Amino acid sequence: MSKFIAFAFTGSSSLLTEAIHSVADSGNQVLLLIGNKRSKKGADAHHNFGYGRRRFIYGFIVAVVLFLVGGMFSLYEGLHKIQHPEELRDAWIAFLVLGVAIILEAMSFRTALREANKSKGRRSLLRFLKDSRQPELPVILLEDAGALLGLCFALCGVSLAVVTGNGVWDGVGALCVGALLVVIAIFLAMEMAAMLVGETALPEEVAAIQAALEASNGVLRVIHLRTLHVGPDELLVAAKIAVAHSDTGASIAADINAAEASLRRAVPSARYVFLEPDIDQNTGMSDEILPST
Repeated sequence: MSKFIAFAFTGSSSLLTEAIHSVADSGNQVLLLIGNKRSKKGADAHHNFGYGRRRFIYGFIVAVVLFLVGGMFSLYEGLHKIQHPEELRDAWIAFLVLGVAIILEAMSFRTALREANKSKGRRSLLRFLKDSRQPELPVILLEDAGALLGLCFALCGVSLAVVTGNGVWDGVGALCVGALLVVIAIFLAMEMAAMLVGETALPEEVAAIQAALEASNGVLRVIHLRTLHVGPDELLVAAKIAVAHSDTGASIAADINAAEASLRRAVPSARYVFLEPDIDQNTGMSDEILPST
Protein backbone atom coordinates (compact mmCIF):
# COMPACT_ATOMS: atom_id res chain seq x y z
CA MET A 1 0.00 0.00 0.00
CA SER A 2 2.82 2.41 0.84
CA LYS A 3 4.27 1.94 -2.67
CA PHE A 4 0.94 2.81 -4.29
CA ILE A 5 0.66 5.92 -2.12
CA ALA A 6 4.24 6.89 -2.97
CA PHE A 7 3.48 6.40 -6.67
CA ALA A 8 0.43 8.68 -6.36
CA PHE A 9 2.64 11.42 -4.93
CA THR A 10 5.72 10.96 -7.14
CA GLY A 11 4.38 9.53 -10.41
CA SER A 12 7.32 7.09 -10.48
CA SER A 13 6.86 4.11 -12.80
CA SER A 14 9.54 2.22 -10.88
CA LEU A 15 7.46 2.55 -7.71
CA LEU A 16 4.30 1.47 -9.53
CA THR A 17 5.96 -1.66 -10.90
CA GLU A 18 7.29 -2.49 -7.44
CA ALA A 19 3.82 -1.96 -5.98
CA ILE A 20 2.32 -4.37 -8.53
CA HIS A 21 5.16 -6.78 -7.83
CA SER A 22 4.33 -6.69 -4.11
CA VAL A 23 0.67 -7.43 -4.86
CA ALA A 24 1.68 -10.38 -7.04
CA ASP A 25 4.03 -11.69 -4.33
CA SER A 26 1.31 -11.48 -1.68
CA GLY A 27 -1.13 -13.31 -3.92
CA ASN A 28 1.49 -15.95 -4.66
CA GLN A 29 2.00 -16.66 -0.97
CA VAL A 30 -1.73 -17.27 -0.64
CA LEU A 31 -1.67 -19.61 -3.65
CA LEU A 32 1.19 -21.62 -2.16
CA LEU A 33 -0.67 -21.97 1.15
CA ILE A 34 -3.81 -23.14 -0.67
CA GLY A 35 -1.79 -25.62 -2.72
CA ASN A 36 -0.09 -26.99 0.40
CA LYS A 37 -3.43 -27.43 2.16
CA ARG A 38 -5.16 -29.09 -0.79
CA SER A 39 -2.24 -31.46 -1.38
CA LYS A 40 -2.83 -33.11 2.03
CA LYS A 41 -6.03 -34.79 0.87
CA GLY A 42 -5.66 -38.54 1.23
CA ALA A 43 -5.49 -41.05 -1.60
CA ASP A 44 -8.80 -42.28 -3.02
CA ALA A 45 -10.14 -44.46 -5.82
CA HIS A 46 -9.49 -41.79 -8.45
CA HIS A 47 -6.06 -40.72 -7.18
CA ASN A 48 -4.36 -43.80 -5.77
CA PHE A 49 -1.15 -41.93 -5.00
CA GLY A 50 -2.79 -38.97 -3.33
CA TYR A 51 -2.84 -35.29 -4.24
CA GLY A 52 0.75 -34.30 -3.47
CA ARG A 53 1.37 -32.97 -6.98
CA ARG A 54 -1.12 -30.19 -6.36
CA ARG A 55 1.76 -28.32 -4.77
CA PHE A 56 3.58 -28.43 -8.11
CA ILE A 57 0.47 -27.18 -9.91
CA TYR A 58 0.13 -24.19 -7.61
CA GLY A 59 3.85 -23.52 -7.93
CA PHE A 60 3.38 -23.39 -11.71
CA ILE A 61 0.41 -21.02 -11.31
CA VAL A 62 2.62 -18.77 -9.16
CA ALA A 63 5.18 -18.61 -11.98
CA VAL A 64 2.47 -17.67 -14.49
CA VAL A 65 1.09 -14.96 -12.20
CA LEU A 66 4.58 -13.57 -11.62
CA PHE A 67 5.20 -13.53 -15.38
CA LEU A 68 1.93 -11.89 -16.41
CA VAL A 69 1.07 -9.62 -13.47
CA GLY A 70 4.57 -8.71 -12.39
CA GLY A 71 6.84 -9.00 -15.41
CA MET A 72 4.67 -8.04 -18.35
CA PHE A 73 3.01 -5.13 -16.57
CA SER A 74 6.40 -3.80 -15.49
CA LEU A 75 7.72 -4.01 -19.05
CA TYR A 76 4.64 -2.21 -20.38
CA GLU A 77 4.88 0.53 -17.75
CA GLY A 78 8.61 0.97 -18.36
CA LEU A 79 8.15 1.32 -22.14
CA HIS A 80 5.28 3.74 -21.62
CA LYS A 81 7.39 5.92 -19.31
CA ILE A 82 10.31 5.93 -21.74
CA GLN A 83 8.00 7.02 -24.57
CA HIS A 84 6.27 9.62 -22.41
CA PRO A 85 8.76 10.67 -19.72
CA GLU A 86 7.59 12.82 -16.82
CA GLU A 87 9.55 14.62 -14.14
CA LEU A 88 9.32 13.03 -10.72
CA ARG A 89 7.52 14.89 -7.95
CA ASP A 90 8.43 14.74 -4.26
CA ALA A 91 11.28 12.34 -4.93
CA TRP A 92 12.14 12.13 -1.23
CA ILE A 93 8.98 10.05 -0.71
CA ALA A 94 10.20 7.53 -3.28
CA PHE A 95 13.63 7.33 -1.63
CA LEU A 96 12.05 6.84 1.80
CA VAL A 97 9.67 4.09 0.71
CA LEU A 98 12.29 2.27 -1.38
CA GLY A 99 14.87 2.48 1.42
CA VAL A 100 12.52 0.98 4.00
CA ALA A 101 11.37 -1.67 1.51
CA ILE A 102 14.96 -2.69 0.75
CA ILE A 103 15.69 -3.17 4.46
CA LEU A 104 12.56 -5.27 4.98
CA GLU A 105 13.14 -7.37 1.85
CA ALA A 106 16.77 -7.94 2.84
CA MET A 107 15.59 -9.35 6.17
CA SER A 108 13.04 -11.58 4.44
CA PHE A 109 15.62 -12.80 1.92
CA ARG A 110 18.09 -13.58 4.70
CA THR A 111 15.47 -15.75 6.42
CA ALA A 112 14.71 -17.63 3.17
CA LEU A 113 18.43 -18.09 2.52
CA ARG A 114 18.94 -19.56 5.99
CA GLU A 115 16.17 -22.09 5.36
CA ALA A 116 17.70 -22.97 2.00
CA ASN A 117 21.14 -23.48 3.57
CA LYS A 118 19.62 -26.05 5.94
CA SER A 119 18.41 -28.13 3.02
CA LYS A 120 20.92 -27.67 0.22
CA GLY A 121 23.86 -29.43 1.90
CA ARG A 122 27.02 -29.11 -0.17
CA ARG A 123 25.19 -28.20 -3.36
CA SER A 124 25.45 -24.72 -4.79
CA LEU A 125 22.42 -22.50 -4.47
CA LEU A 126 21.63 -22.81 -8.18
CA ARG A 127 21.99 -26.59 -8.02
CA PHE A 128 19.71 -26.64 -4.99
CA LEU A 129 17.06 -24.64 -6.82
CA LYS A 130 17.17 -27.06 -9.76
CA ASP A 131 17.30 -30.20 -7.60
CA SER A 132 14.70 -29.20 -5.03
CA ARG A 133 11.49 -31.24 -5.09
CA GLN A 134 9.84 -28.79 -2.66
CA PRO A 135 8.17 -26.04 -4.70
CA GLU A 136 7.59 -23.54 -1.89
CA LEU A 137 11.15 -22.78 -0.77
CA PRO A 138 12.64 -22.15 -4.25
CA VAL A 139 9.63 -19.98 -5.14
CA ILE A 140 9.92 -17.91 -1.97
CA LEU A 141 13.70 -17.68 -2.26
CA LEU A 142 13.59 -16.48 -5.86
CA GLU A 143 10.70 -14.11 -5.17
CA ASP A 144 12.58 -12.54 -2.25
CA ALA A 145 15.77 -12.28 -4.29
CA GLY A 146 13.81 -10.78 -7.19
CA ALA A 147 12.05 -8.33 -4.91
CA LEU A 148 15.32 -7.17 -3.36
CA LEU A 149 17.10 -6.81 -6.69
CA GLY A 150 14.03 -5.16 -8.21
CA LEU A 151 13.97 -2.56 -5.44
CA CYS A 152 17.62 -1.81 -6.15
CA PHE A 153 16.80 -1.34 -9.85
CA ALA A 154 13.91 0.94 -8.93
CA LEU A 155 16.13 2.96 -6.59
CA CYS A 156 18.76 3.36 -9.31
CA GLY A 157 16.12 4.42 -11.82
CA VAL A 158 14.62 7.01 -9.48
CA SER A 159 18.06 8.30 -8.46
CA LEU A 160 19.19 8.77 -12.08
CA ALA A 161 15.89 10.44 -12.95
CA VAL A 162 16.35 12.92 -10.10
CA VAL A 163 20.04 13.58 -10.79
CA THR A 164 19.63 14.05 -14.55
CA GLY A 165 16.15 15.54 -14.46
CA ASN A 166 15.19 13.04 -17.17
CA GLY A 167 12.18 10.82 -16.42
CA VAL A 168 13.34 8.27 -18.99
CA TRP A 169 15.60 6.75 -16.35
CA ASP A 170 12.57 6.00 -14.20
CA GLY A 171 11.17 4.04 -17.14
CA VAL A 172 14.47 2.22 -17.55
CA GLY A 173 14.29 1.19 -13.89
CA ALA A 174 10.80 -0.20 -14.45
CA LEU A 175 12.03 -2.08 -17.54
CA CYS A 176 14.83 -3.67 -15.53
CA VAL A 177 12.34 -4.78 -12.86
CA GLY A 178 10.10 -6.28 -15.54
CA ALA A 179 12.95 -8.13 -17.27
CA LEU A 180 14.10 -9.53 -13.92
CA LEU A 181 10.62 -10.81 -13.06
CA VAL A 182 10.18 -12.40 -16.49
CA VAL A 183 13.49 -14.28 -16.15
CA ILE A 184 12.58 -15.53 -12.66
CA ALA A 185 9.09 -16.53 -13.80
CA ILE A 186 10.42 -18.50 -16.78
CA PHE A 187 12.94 -20.32 -14.58
CA LEU A 188 10.24 -21.19 -12.04
CA ALA A 189 7.82 -22.31 -14.75
CA MET A 190 10.43 -24.66 -16.23
CA GLU A 191 11.23 -26.16 -12.84
CA MET A 192 7.56 -26.59 -11.88
CA ALA A 193 6.81 -28.12 -15.29
CA ALA A 194 9.60 -30.66 -14.75
CA MET A 195 8.08 -31.57 -11.39
CA LEU A 196 4.62 -31.92 -12.92
CA VAL A 197 5.92 -34.25 -15.64
CA GLY A 198 7.54 -36.33 -12.91
CA GLU A 199 11.08 -36.21 -11.57
CA THR A 200 13.14 -39.01 -10.12
CA ALA A 201 14.62 -39.12 -6.65
CA LEU A 202 17.85 -37.21 -6.12
CA PRO A 203 21.03 -39.12 -7.10
CA GLU A 204 22.03 -39.57 -3.46
CA GLU A 205 18.59 -40.99 -2.68
CA VAL A 206 18.77 -43.41 -5.62
CA ALA A 207 22.19 -44.56 -4.40
CA ALA A 208 20.84 -45.02 -0.86
CA ILE A 209 17.88 -47.04 -2.16
CA GLN A 210 20.10 -49.34 -4.21
CA ALA A 211 22.56 -49.77 -1.36
CA ALA A 212 19.76 -50.63 1.09
CA LEU A 213 18.27 -53.20 -1.25
CA GLU A 214 21.56 -54.89 -2.14
CA ALA A 215 22.56 -55.03 1.53
CA SER A 216 19.39 -56.96 2.39
CA ASN A 217 19.49 -60.72 2.90
CA GLY A 218 18.34 -62.69 -0.09
CA VAL A 219 18.83 -59.86 -2.57
CA LEU A 220 21.72 -60.68 -4.87
CA ARG A 221 21.61 -57.42 -6.82
CA VAL A 222 19.27 -54.77 -8.16
CA ILE A 223 18.54 -55.55 -11.80
CA HIS A 224 16.91 -52.20 -12.46
CA LEU A 225 15.41 -49.41 -10.43
CA ARG A 226 12.85 -46.70 -11.13
CA THR A 227 11.83 -43.80 -8.88
CA LEU A 228 9.21 -41.07 -9.24
CA HIS A 229 8.07 -38.18 -7.06
CA VAL A 230 4.29 -38.46 -6.68
CA GLY A 231 4.51 -35.47 -4.35
CA PRO A 232 7.25 -33.28 -2.88
CA ASP A 233 7.65 -35.59 0.12
CA GLU A 234 6.50 -38.87 -1.41
CA LEU A 235 8.51 -41.22 -3.58
CA LEU A 236 7.34 -44.15 -5.63
CA VAL A 237 10.04 -46.83 -5.89
CA ALA A 238 9.84 -49.77 -8.29
CA ALA A 239 12.68 -52.26 -8.56
CA LYS A 240 13.39 -55.67 -10.00
CA ILE A 241 15.67 -57.58 -7.66
CA ALA A 242 17.65 -60.74 -8.35
CA VAL A 243 17.15 -63.72 -6.04
CA ALA A 244 18.72 -67.15 -6.00
CA HIS A 245 16.95 -69.83 -8.04
CA SER A 246 16.94 -72.13 -5.02
CA ASP A 247 14.93 -69.74 -2.82
CA THR A 248 11.44 -70.83 -1.85
CA GLY A 249 8.38 -68.63 -2.24
CA ALA A 250 8.15 -68.10 1.52
CA SER A 251 11.80 -67.08 1.84
CA ILE A 252 11.50 -64.70 -1.13
CA ALA A 253 8.43 -63.05 0.43
CA ALA A 254 10.26 -62.64 3.74
CA ASP A 255 13.33 -61.23 2.02
CA ILE A 256 11.20 -58.72 0.07
CA ASN A 257 9.54 -57.53 3.27
CA ALA A 258 12.92 -57.12 4.94
CA ALA A 259 14.35 -55.30 1.92
CA GLU A 260 11.37 -52.94 1.84
CA ALA A 261 11.77 -52.13 5.52
CA SER A 262 15.49 -51.48 5.02
CA LEU A 263 14.75 -49.23 2.05
CA ARG A 264 12.21 -47.19 4.02
CA ARG A 265 14.70 -46.69 6.83
CA ALA A 266 17.33 -45.45 4.36
CA VAL A 267 14.92 -43.15 2.49
CA PRO A 268 11.86 -42.30 4.64
CA SER A 269 10.16 -40.46 1.77
CA ALA A 270 9.80 -43.78 -0.12
CA ARG A 271 6.09 -44.15 0.55
CA TYR A 272 5.13 -46.49 -2.29
CA VAL A 273 7.50 -49.42 -2.82
CA PHE A 274 7.06 -52.19 -5.39
CA LEU A 275 9.69 -54.94 -5.54
CA GLU A 276 9.63 -57.63 -8.21
CA PRO A 277 11.82 -60.71 -7.65
CA ASP A 278 13.50 -62.44 -10.58
CA ILE A 279 15.92 -65.31 -10.93
CA ASP A 280 19.47 -64.00 -11.21
CA GLN A 281 20.91 -64.90 -14.59
CA ASN A 282 24.28 -63.52 -13.43
CA THR A 283 24.82 -61.67 -16.68
CA GLY A 284 25.81 -58.44 -15.02
CA MET A 285 23.47 -56.61 -17.39
CA SER A 286 20.13 -54.95 -16.86
CA ASP A 287 17.11 -56.58 -18.48
CA GLU A 288 15.38 -53.27 -19.05
CA ILE A 289 14.23 -52.46 -22.57
CA LEU A 290 16.45 -49.92 -24.22
CA PRO A 291 15.10 -47.47 -26.79
CA SER A 292 15.80 -48.36 -30.38
CA THR A 293 18.32 -46.29 -32.30
